[in-house]
Amino acid sequence: MPSLRFTRLAGVASCLACTASLAVAQTGWPAWDAFVKTQLQADGRVIDHTTSIYQSTSEGQSYALFFALVANDRKTFDTVLKWTADNLCAGKLDAQLPAWQWGRKPDGSYGVIDANSAADSDAWIAYTLFEAGRLWQAPQYTNTARSVLGHIRSAETADLPGLGPMLLPGPHGFATGNGTWRLNLSYMPLPLLRRFESADSGGPWSAIAAGTVRLAAAASPHGFPPDWLAWRAQGGVGVDPTKGDVGSYDAIRIYLWAGMTSPRDPLAKPLLTALGGMRRVVDAAGLPPERVATQTGELAGTGPMGFSAALVPYLSALGDEAGAAAQARRMAAREAAGNDATQPLAYYDRVLLLFGVGWAEHRYRFDERGRLMPSWRAD
Repeated sequence: MPSLRFTRLAGVASCLACTASLAVAQTGWPAWDAFVKTQLQADGRVIDHTTSIYQSTSEGQSYALFFALVANDRKTFDTVLKWTADNLCAGKLDAQLPAWQWGRKPDGSYGVIDANSAADSDAWIAYTLFEAGRLWQAPQYTNTARSVLGHIRSAETADLPGLGPMLLPGPHGFATGNGTWRLNLSYMPLPLLRRFESADSGGPWSAIAAGTVRLAAAASPHGFPPDWLAWRAQGGVGVDPTKGDVGSYDAIRIYLWAGMTSPRDPLAKPLLTALGGMRRVVDAAGLPPERVATQTGELAGTGPMGFSAALVPYLSALGDEAGAAAQARRMAAREAAGNDATQPLAYYDRVLLLFGVGWAEHRYRFDERGRLMPSWRAD
């Protein structure tokens, strides 16, 4: 398929005074260089400036690791990895899963706010360490990846009645005790699960991949997956008791992951088929909605620029190159506006842009076994 090219990708927003940013990496990937300048402290901490506590999350750290690997930026990778281990894992990434939230506490000090781990971030950390070990021929990363994956398997997976093995969003708080579990489909990208299959052949990863697609189809009667869903031992898929049936800021990643899944993966087509509602809406309206009531298909609001970025791989995977190009144009225009310090791009928009732009520019792909194929490696 033809490559979608963008001429203006490097939005530069001013950092808050409380941060000491890294010098721009000049990796040849403008969007990543801008992320390093605007979101990353010199010590490797990714900061979400949109929060009053200047929080850092395991999600942000995991994404920064992935993008650093895609950019072949090992110096930044190691800096981010060290901060993550030191501050979210008490210095022992191989011994415990990272706390998901770190930031300013009520007393003004900084540290872990919520020690519960987040399975999506843990999965991205394990995945990226496996691939860093392979691509950079560095076994120390691979060894740590095996430890992290082992902790994910023991603490964040469960065999759910009527469904089978499944990845829980975290170790605590997602099993209600009355035969209901809360699940998040955006926590389970198929390429990551495929990579875990080869790293842990006796693990539940293939079954989790199949269960993820089954859940997506069952929870999306109008082709829109929800942010959160419930699985009930008696009754199967249902509406999440806490978040309801809304599909929005979490669910947008489900389209993104589906679009980036190798077409040679046998689950790629069924997953894309289950998510057909978004293409119909974008074809008709030109822009993605911010929220969808997934049980009725009712739409609300206009999604931010990051939503358009997330849909570029999805629309391309569906063969809608014109639709993908239209979302890319919107994304490029908003990113260019991010050069204006009065309109800085937010953390999440930058993340979705890095995924979408990086993919559209062929900076990386995933093969059917989930292996990362960055542009700087020919094999």
